[in-house]
Amino acid sequence: MDRQLTDRLRHLMIPGAGLLIPGAANALAARIAQNAGFQAVLLTGAGLANSYLGVPDIGLTTATEVAENIAAMREATNIPIIADADTGFGNALNVRRTVRLFERAGANALQLEDQVFPKRCGHFEGKQVIPTREMVQKIKAAVDARQNGVLILARTDARAVEGLTSALERMHAYRDAGADLMFVEAPTSAAELAQIPQQLPGPHMCNMVFGGKTPLQSREELARMGYAGVCYANAALQAAMLAMKNVLEYLHQNGSLEGIEAAVIPFLERQKMVDHAAYIELEKRYAGA
Repeated sequence: MDRQLTDRLRHLMIPGAGLLIPGAANALAARIAQNAGFQAVLLTGAGLANSYLGVPDIGLTTATEVAENIAAMREATNIPIIADADTGFGNALNVRRTVRLFERAGANALQLEDQVFPKRCGHFEGKQVIPTREMVQKIKAAVDARQNGVLILARTDARAVEGLTSALERMHAYRDAGADLMFVEAPTSAAELAQIPQQLPGPHMCNMVFGGKTPLQSREELARMGYAGVCYANAALQAAMLAMKNVLEYLHQNGSLEGIEAAVIPFLERQKMVDHAAYIELEKRYAGA
């Protein structure tokens, strides 16, 4: 893990900054996000489950699978990576291992949530949360385990289960346990969004999910509310899924791409996105006399 990138993320995530953080499901998406000008990226757990395994976000990915994708993203980018660690993949002892694993892989922040394992997407029905004291111990384990200062982003899903007041009480306890960043998932109104940083000062992140439970707000409005980070965890994935669906259905129906060329990235632009020219230069360097 690059400590300088972690320090950069800490300085970027200040109350009212409204830092836009796109979700990336893989190294390619992370590279595209960096090239688009974003200053940080989130390895989205839902996106990884969807794209890597082709399954819904219901706790089916493993810690090692996530770590492998963190490492690939770290190799492909030089911006801070926030890694979705779900529930930590077990109890407090599992959390310790997860923190060490993700930190070594290159994560600069690690998101831990208080759902019962196996977790569900934050915008699904039927979520359950563990007792506050159990999550507090997980946060403490995460803080104790880190070796290079990886930031701990504590997330609560209690809004849907116990209400907003309970979610804020939980987040207060998680902050006191050592969490660096805070995230109350799935508030259901603009008024609730505004209430969270107002009632609990500090660096908060919110998640804008197209089609989810939280009403979409502009970055400027969320910054005025006091949010440090504004995450679009699955915007890139949802756009890519729609593009793949449309192009492949067209190809199946028409037998060629004629007539839908504008929906497909040109070959040379594709190579530019994965920095093919740099690898050509490396080949030349090591080709010998």
